[in-house]
Amino acid sequence: MDIPTLLPVLASLIAIGGFAEFLAGLLGVGGGIVLVPAFFYAFQSFGYDGSQLMQVCLATSLATIIVTSIRSMQSHHKKGAVDWLILRQWAPGIAVEALFGVALAANLQSQILQLIFGGLGAIIGLYLAFGRQSWSIGAALPTGLWRIVTAPLLGGLSVLLGIGGGSLGVPFMTLHRVPIHRAVATAAGFGLAIAVPSALAWLFVSVDSPRLPWTFGAVNLPAFFVIIPMTFIFAPIGANVAHRMNAGPLKRLFGVFLLLVATNMVRSALWG
Repeated sequence: MDIPTLLPVLASLIAIGGFAEFLAGLLGVGGGIVLVPAFFYAFQSFGYDGSQLMQVCLATSLATIIVTSIRSMQSHHKKGAVDWLILRQWAPGIAVEALFGVALAANLQSQILQLIFGGLGAIIGLYLAFGRQSWSIGAALPTGLWRIVTAPLLGGLSVLLGIGGGSLGVPFMTLHRVPIHRAVATAAGFGLAIAVPSALAWLFVSVDSPRLPWTFGAVNLPAFFVIIPMTFIFAPIGANVAHRMNAGPLKRLFGVFLLLVATNMVRSALWG
């Protein structure tokens, strides 16, 4: 790829990374829920398409989550917010199913993954837009057989969405009466349990390359290396802004935005 062609791609990736990580810090949602559709539309707009483009977007997003989850966990651990008991009980099941999630996603058509992302993304968007902190489906997190069932479900669905622990893990824990700050901190550990095994597995998956340069397995290395610095720059800015204002209205606005993005993803999969 020549320099005139490369520069617009890099500029788009920088903008995507900055926007995604600022929102992650501001709203407490995982950056992956923004990165996946942003990667998809950016790569398409520059002419990089293929029958497994969605796999590249999922894999690259999950690879970035390794770094962001480690950084987030370190920050939350210093504040004593990570619930290590929850993490020890839930992480193994999440991690094992993450591998099965990669095996499933690698064998699905890109359009099917778009429909999955659109459907589940719409549900997350609706929750962000209309959910209330007072909502509850249980007084405590599931134990025993229910944990054996739900932990893998969280891991598998997260891989199919290309996200870490924030977008599914935080609502799941808060709906079971885990305090929001502890849920956000512990979800960073969920993200690590999801991202490490799945991203490593994606490196060994051969995909129908959408002519994206420097794609190793299903992970696009330029996108990965551009996004990571954006995490260190923009996520703290978003977090600082969140502490100075009421992020609730912005979270609802983002929920509506995500709902529109998810709907468009479904439309694109069905009608092109």
